Amino acid sequence: MRIERLTLENFRSYKKKIFHFGQTTVIVAPNGAGKTNILESIYLLSTGLSERASVTDEMINFDSEIGSVAGIIEHNEDRTELSVVLTKGIYMGKRTPKRRYLVDGVARVRSGFVGKLAAVLFRPEDMRLIEGSPSRRRNYLDETLSMAHIEYSRALSVYEASLKRRNRLLDAIRDGLARHEQLMYWDQSIIKNGNILTDFRRSYLDYLSQIKTAFGQYRLEYDASTISASRLEQYASAEVAVGYTLVGPHKDDFVIKSEGRDLMKYGSRGEQRLAVLFLKLGNLQYIEGKLRVKPVLLLDDIFSELDEEHRKEVVAMTKDRQTIITSAEEEVVEILPQVEAVRI
Repeated sequence: MRIERLTLENFRSYKKKIFHFGQTTVIVAPNGAGKTNILESIYLLSTGLSERASVTDEMINFDSEIGSVAGIIEHNEDRTELSVVLTKGIYMGKRTPKRRYLVDGVARVRSGFVGKLAAVLFRPEDMRLIEGSPSRRRNYLDETLSMAHIEYSRALSVYEASLKRRNRLLDAIRDGLARHEQLMYWDQSIIKNGNILTDFRRSYLDYLSQIKTAFGQYRLEYDASTISASRLEQYASAEVAVGYTLVGPHKDDFVIKSEGRDLMKYGSRGEQRLAVLFLKLGNLQYIEGKLRVKPVLLLDDIFSELDEEHRKEVVAMTKDRQTIITSAEEEVVEILPQVEAVRI
């Protein structure tokens, strides 16, 4: 699988720009020139989401009402055009969806769009995956599993929407504006979809624990926040008091261990970085195995964060797959063989 052409219109800093990519492409530009915007747009085509923008408006050029990202994806002998159209909610005076997903010009819901372009993004922030907040590790699980399983993507979407509705209702119950019985529908929804998320997460972490690499083997321990009718009942009074659902996959976490040591607590910085590389390698291998394609690897200025040993491990990850790299350093062009350099 590869992305052959990328077209940006009113996306971030680009009014209109077309990029072509080879097997290994290094985008070289000083910081602030917009190179990360390119990887963000490819990730948008892959997942339907931005890893940077908290709201859709941030991705649209400041002077525009509408923006778009389109890519030509090649897989075996097939060519597919993926597009995401972005608006600020109003276009030409009419209310519009903030995001529209299209496959060869045909509108799709996001769950039917995700996975048409398999891509894995590795960015400097990921180096804090081990010692960072649990939300970082949950995002890692969600990104991997949503790419590999449409049923996970659907369950996650329904779970998150139901959780928001349930939390609003808990607020209303606390304020005397709703009855506790009204939670029943949303309880059933988060239990059903939450258990789907839990099963997939546990299976994936078990898979990672079986992988052996040149730089070690790790054990992933799942700290699951089990959701069931009895647990919701157990926390019923406390949830009304705080106006928030206290149990479920949105509270999950996992621990990564090496030789019995919790690397978050006892690992050196070098050990934590190797563990992050392991998680990214596992991400690539898992998606490749489930989708039977080699995901595109997106490396966002990651070499500046790594020493020579870790750089070699990342270079090994690029073998036999399309890789698109951003860097502010010209020397990165020399690290990888047979690269095409794009300077912006």
